[in-house]
Amino acid sequence: MPKTKTLALIAHDAKKHELIAFASRHIKWLKKFKLIGTKTTATFLTQETQLKIHPLLSGPMGGDLQVGSLVASGKVDILIFFRDPLTAQPHDPDINALVRICDVHNVPVATNPATAHCIIKSL
Repeated sequence: MPKTKTLALIAHDAKKHELIAFASRHIKWLKKFKLIGTKTTATFLTQETQLKIHPLLSGPMGGDLQVGSLVASGKVDILIFFRDPLTAQPHDPDINALVRICDVHNVPVATNPATAHCIIKSL
């Protein structure tokens, strides 16, 4: 039996509503994965969608680093990180480090709903 793939979910504060909308539209697909997320994002997603998402630390407390570590150790198969390129806050997670580690380990990463949808269609 193949192992369940792990999908990490993160969003900058201004993009959390977009991630919730995306997750709501794709609940059936997301239920096929083990889901993890930074604490605030995971909490909002769980409340709004009823998906089971294992919360890591919040982004400012190192949750983004935890996700990066899981990517580097081969424990995350897909990263969806909806970023806000225009008004990101100083406390928001660092997207550049996560994209870099995903590129190093050949892990697909989506930074917006269109790319996330493309990943879904490809699987």
